[in-house]
Amino acid sequence: MVAYVVEELQDVTLDIAGPEGRLAHDDLMSPFVWTEGADFRLLVRVLPNPLRATDPTGIIWAGDSTDGLCFTMRDGPAIEPGSSPDDAGGCEDPTLVQSEDGGYVIFYTGVDARRSQGALMVAEGPSLAELRMQRVLLKAPEGEGNIKEATVAKAPDGTFRLFYEYAKDNASRIGLAVGPSLQGPWTVVPDPFTVRADSWDNWHLSTGPIVQREGCDPVMFYNGATVDARWRIGWISFSPDFTHITGRGIEPILLPPPARSRDATDIAFAASCLVMGDAIWLYYSLEDKILRRARIRCYT
Repeated sequence: MVAYVVEELQDVTLDIAGPEGRLAHDDLMSPFVWTEGADFRLLVRVLPNPLRATDPTGIIWAGDSTDGLCFTMRDGPAIEPGSSPDDAGGCEDPTLVQSEDGGYVIFYTGVDARRSQGALMVAEGPSLAELRMQRVLLKAPEGEGNIKEATVAKAPDGTFRLFYEYAKDNASRIGLAVGPSLQGPWTVVPDPFTVRADSWDNWHLSTGPIVQREGCDPVMFYNGATVDARWRIGWISFSPDFTHITGRGIEPILLPPPARSRDATDIAFAASCLVMGDAIWLYYSLEDKILRRARIRCYT
């Protein structure tokens, strides 16, 4: 029996030039962290607090770190609402994949100008300062809505799996598409798994990061919730080709601590992972405003 155990929790902070500096009072979500050499890079969704009616639902900022905990933010946004009506209302949920030529492929959620629907979009470029080709990748079919929260994995045969969250029947679900490359074309296939009626994930599901290690089944640290949107983080593993489930945790591995204020949201939400030695470092958000990192170890 496989067990994923949280062994340490750490704060993740942004260097924002003092308590009154840029981004100092903004809410922070969806921390996507990766490494380049000895350095850590960050993409994070930022939105003002309080959020005004005319504010975008998110702007994606980038930062750099030497320890993976304190990030120095760059001078301007990496991805912000543009001229396209598909992301004029906001840019959310960044996921970065480096292409074979070393360039960046960033999947993100674009919110339309009316703030009524989210679509999965992609931006590409040789660096975070030179992103281009912001285009719609997947948009919800009739009867569904808000395709978002991309997670990308590569199968042993070289094809790619694109997991995403979508809305249906007043609930969030996890969908799956298959493509020959990062550029697609993407073919939607049956959902990889669903809710469990008598569990902590009985109503909502949302994608989380996937860890692929030699000799181990791929594992996703996914997000699940009850009908009242009490989000927790659990795990599920797949066969290497992602055709079937090989394991699923009974209980969540991460849940929010007691809230700091009565009006805080009851949410812990996974966003990205790094594998360092025997440890998995999971980056996540609390209350849709605070960033954290958890050290997780797998026991068999």
